[in-house]
Amino acid sequence: MLVAAAVSPCPPLLVPEVAAGAAPELAPARAACAEALAVLAEARPDLLIVVGPAGEGERGVFPPGSPGNFLGFGVDLGVRLGPDAPDGGDACARPLPAALAVGAWLLAAADWTACPVEGLGVGEPLSPERCAEAGRGLAERADRVALLVMGDGSACRTVKAPGYLDPRAEGFDAVAFRALGEADVRTLAELDAPLAYALKAAGRAPWQVLAGAADGTGLRGRPLYEDAPYGVGYTVAAWS
Repeated sequence: MLVAAAVSPCPPLLVPEVAAGAAPELAPARAACAEALAVLAEARPDLLIVVGPAGEGERGVFPPGSPGNFLGFGVDLGVRLGPDAPDGGDACARPLPAALAVGAWLLAAADWTACPVEGLGVGEPLSPERCAEAGRGLAERADRVALLVMGDGSACRTVKAPGYLDPRAEGFDAVAFRALGEADVRTLAELDAPLAYALKAAGRAPWQVLAGAADGTGLRGRPLYEDAPYGVGYTVAAWS
């Protein structure tokens, strides 16, 4: 059963070594993420699952100890999913998608030791119905399950945004971020997948996995951060 969740944006710029001179710009987001992770730890989960967007070939389950790195972003910095690696280390482990690597970094920064950690990379094409089904499956993985859900809002908030300016972006983010802050499962489940794709909102599928996992649990949400630096919508929330 899902007992808690934390929602975080997933840009590699959250990692100070990647952001370099721009690191202070996302300091409030990092602080909010740390607060959200503290809520997860207080829930005393048996299992934490990090859910985030993943490209083709990166999707699926990642076991405890799966490795990741930020070499693709110009920084030789390795991370590992959770505090412990199983026997055999990295011999057959797939590298984490970027979003899950950011999640692994957040957990390491918070000194996470509360429980084992696994990962799930989900693809943008996954339908809302399949997302909900996946979420229900995650909630059944242990008696007390927590989720760290990585995902960005629209990437079309300004003319300098990765997707340029789209007048629909601000409204989409407002609806999604309110739902995430209030743990409004129904609204999350009904997010428009084609519109999210058009707005380059990488968080849509992970958020709808969360909605499936949380359905019927009665969890309450608390918004901790919202902004759109670089023209991309970022939000942090805690559900408990």
